[in-house]
Amino acid sequence: MPTIFFYGPKLEKDKKKELIKSFTESASRATGLPEQAFVIYLREADKENVGVGGELLSEKTR
Repeated sequence: MPTIFFYGPKLEKDKKKELIKSFTESASRATGLPEQAFVIYLREADKENVGVGGELLSEKTR
């Protein structure tokens, strides 16, 4: 059972559904496996729990 993990920001329910549908369709097309074979996990990460370049993402300036 192929599994896809997505770590990202908190999303509204409709955006989660859209993302899961898109990942599933793309992975199925790329692998030739049926869409029903895929499991997608969305993991929400608060900006205060993510570090980029040695800094908290919540404190990082552009």
